[in-house]
Amino acid sequence: MTRQAILNTAKKENVRFLRLQFTDITGALKNVEVPASQFAKALDGEIMFDGSSIEGFVRIEESDMLLVPDHDTFVVNPWTNPDGTRVARLICDIHRPDGKEFEGCPRLALKRQMAKAKERGYTMVAGPEAEFFLFQKDANGRTLVETHDVGGYFDLTPVDKGENCRRDIVVVLESMGFEVEAAHHEVAPGQHEVDFKYAEAVSCADNVATFKFVVRRVAQDHGLHATFMPKPIFGVNGSGMHVNQSLLKGSKNAFYAPSQPWQLSKVALNYIGGILRHAKSFVAVTNPLVNSYKRLVPGYEAPTNIAWSEKNRSPLVRVPAKRGMSTRCEVRVPDPACNPYLAFTVMLAAGLDGIAEGFDPGEPVNKNIFKMSHREKRRLKIDELPPDLSKAVDNLAKDKVLKEALGDHIFDHFVLAKRQEWHDYLAHVHPWERDRYLHQF
Repeated sequence: MTRQAILNTAKKENVRFLRLQFTDITGALKNVEVPASQFAKALDGEIMFDGSSIEGFVRIEESDMLLVPDHDTFVVNPWTNPDGTRVARLICDIHRPDGKEFEGCPRLALKRQMAKAKERGYTMVAGPEAEFFLFQKDANGRTLVETHDVGGYFDLTPVDKGENCRRDIVVVLESMGFEVEAAHHEVAPGQHEVDFKYAEAVSCADNVATFKFVVRRVAQDHGLHATFMPKPIFGVNGSGMHVNQSLLKGSKNAFYAPSQPWQLSKVALNYIGGILRHAKSFVAVTNPLVNSYKRLVPGYEAPTNIAWSEKNRSPLVRVPAKRGMSTRCEVRVPDPACNPYLAFTVMLAAGLDGIAEGFDPGEPVNKNIFKMSHREKRRLKIDELPPDLSKAVDNLAKDKVLKEALGDHIFDHFVLAKRQEWHDYLAHVHPWERDRYLHQF
């Protein structure tokens, strides 16, 4: 949209405030809100904010940063204020006061990686499948770790009491320009999934950030709490964010080769090879919490094994059956707590490295890996993901390809933040320890 078109739409829709939205390195959604009198200034990228207050941005002595909006992301939120006015949003890149791109902006990191792909003739498109839980609140508004239903996969009412909330989420998303393909109850009680159409990677990451905001807002309107925490409840499936991805070359899908084995091109196989080669490192970014690794354990459908398959869901990468323009690989390890800009950046970097180096992913593993013995997995050269965040961060710290993709600023701040998170976790006394040891010793 042009600058004038946005101003005209804002006036027509009675927009009183404009949210300038961005994410910090951890993926937390941030915004600076400006009134109508500042809309023109905001659209020209002249609004500044204190970057020293944002996780992983800059030091106090270099705090001023510019919000440079992407005009194509302008959307008027569907909610109307009591006075009849409305709020709109623009997604922004972060620049320094001199106008130069800020190397710590996650959205710009993904744009840089997309530019590298474009130099090789490729465009990454992605379609995420983000899962979340809906929990009840008590009379004081505190979140209870109690689900609102006893539903299971694809269940319908009356056991799926979140159906109305989920339906309203879809309505809001569609009003904001999403093409929602499916919405359903997931395996665990209180767990849900909404799938929207694939898009070019930067737009897709924008959509994930918007999706998470909408889910939380609609859940709140229903008196529920929505969480994208990967494993909030012991003993049931955790929440993942499977990312379907492929490369386009012009108007064609570069992964499709009808005359080749599995109808997959060498580009597709090498891309998968790169994903598998770097998986032990990039999980620190795609699965960024201590809690993420409580999901990545055998027995709950989440992948723990570094392999690929056509037909089963136990490996890290699955190639769905559809071919032609729908040819893609589904990377099943990410969870919805990740920063989508950084997650897409590292997966694309891994895939491109696989193409550049010709990494062979080997034969597809079409048997259930969860039921294989350790000896059989060794024979098939199936490796395992790191067991915790600390090991994942150690692997990331040694991965030169991913360090280059993220850039020194994001890389250094991310590694430092995650090592501190792990240290805090180790120092804390957890309920499990008290339950286990308090009366025994």
